[in-house]
Amino acid sequence: MEIDTAGCRAYDRNYIVGGESMGDSIISSFQRYEVKYFLTPEQRASLMPVLEAHFQMDEYGLHTISNLYYDTDNYEITRNSIDRPVYKEKLRVRAYGVPQPETGRVFVELKKKYEHVVYKRRIALPVAEADRLLNHGEDPPGADPQITHEIRHFMEHYQPKPKVYLSYRRIAMAGIEDPELRITMDQELLWRTEDLDLTHGSYGRHILPEETTLMEIKVPGAMPLWLARALSDRGIYRTSFSKIGACYTRFILPTIFEEKGVTPHV
Repeated sequence: MEIDTAGCRAYDRNYIVGGESMGDSIISSFQRYEVKYFLTPEQRASLMPVLEAHFQMDEYGLHTISNLYYDTDNYEITRNSIDRPVYKEKLRVRAYGVPQPETGRVFVELKKKYEHVVYKRRIALPVAEADRLLNHGEDPPGADPQITHEIRHFMEHYQPKPKVYLSYRRIAMAGIEDPELRITMDQELLWRTEDLDLTHGSYGRHILPEETTLMEIKVPGAMPLWLARALSDRGIYRTSFSKIGACYTRFILPTIFEEKGVTPHV
């Protein structure tokens, strides 16, 4: 598949503000760096007063995000992502809360990463229209035609199916001085490979220990010095972590080996 880096860079200045959406204003394309950290309960408690002086909670407060990740039968997309190539992409359907069947709104997202920069392209659709787009190639009325074309191209190239459900409880914050600087904190990361329907609610098996927080700093450029110092002072260091990658390597792959009677190399 060709790498559309020009297409990615065309959206360099389309950043998201506040949360993944702010009221009825939804930004469908944006670019940013994303840096992840694991927090212990003690680290989180120590860091929060510092963050509260510079950030404000988004309008949703603590909320549940649920996702359906699409992949091939042999998890080609996830396996490629784990190999850390220069360019990678994935497709997921995301919901905030539990959407109503047919009419509930979901986001069909094509997430690309090129040279450590994340580019996200997405459209908001009713559940029924998202199903027709992904399963039947039908263009939804009124949706951005360029994004719809990219999603259909992805689907035609990989022929993926819903493979993993993944949800978490999230608090999202936007910078007071710089709204393009965002922080999310995720807990209760759950996954399942059956009952792959966002309308059926959040349940499954844990990916991380329940007390662990996955914090992600999303920034269009360099991280503010005060924030870098606050993290360093508390022994909080960046980590490489993918929710879907961890789900595959820790749980799905061992099950595949077990079913095939294969002993994995350590």
